[in-house]
Amino acid sequence: MRPASTTLRMVVLTTISLALSGCITLLPKAKPVDLYRFGQPVSAGVETVQTGTVGVVRATGGFQREAAGDRLVTIASGKVALIAEARWVTPAVTLWDEAVLAAFDADNGRVRLIARGEPGRAAYVLRLDVRNFEVLYEKGPKAAPTVLVRVRAALTSNADRGLVGERIFEARITPSDNKLSEIVPAYDRAVAEVLKQVIGWTKELAIPA
Repeated sequence: MRPASTTLRMVVLTTISLALSGCITLLPKAKPVDLYRFGQPVSAGVETVQTGTVGVVRATGGFQREAAGDRLVTIASGKVALIAEARWVTPAVTLWDEAVLAAFDADNGRVRLIARGEPGRAAYVLRLDVRNFEVLYEKGPKAAPTVLVRVRAALTSNADRGLVGERIFEARITPSDNKLSEIVPAYDRAVAEVLKQVIGWTKELAIPA
């Protein structure tokens, strides 16, 4: 016969083993979450201000509240929902800020976006408010939706704070299918299209001193 202490030890170990195995089998299986991003990557390095360029500082703008985080927002029949098992790699408002910087850096025009605290004189202040950043299901839940990006832009003079101009820019991109693999690239195209319009408008209004 085994000593009583040994038998007791074996019973305890067996009980712990069964308890652990029971915990493992009872844990819910988490579904994998796919991470996505939009916008061009921010270019490395700092470019020097060339003669004739116009410095524009970007003011802090607003962003559609329900879409500012890392969830993809959908609108169907007036109801707001979130796409399951999909996230932006970082909050959409952060990706938007990076996309704005990258788009201005990639443009070869005379307008240069200057970050706050960065050396250089800014003649204008640009504010961008993202009013809509969402997926619209206008033709039913199974049909291909429309990605809507709508932005209000306001340009003011840095000298007297006078309003130089304001305008609403909008891009609607309909993917070929109601799939995330098609919807996410549609976001990318919509953002690129809106920023192209914003940059073109800013270059028209921002006059060198």
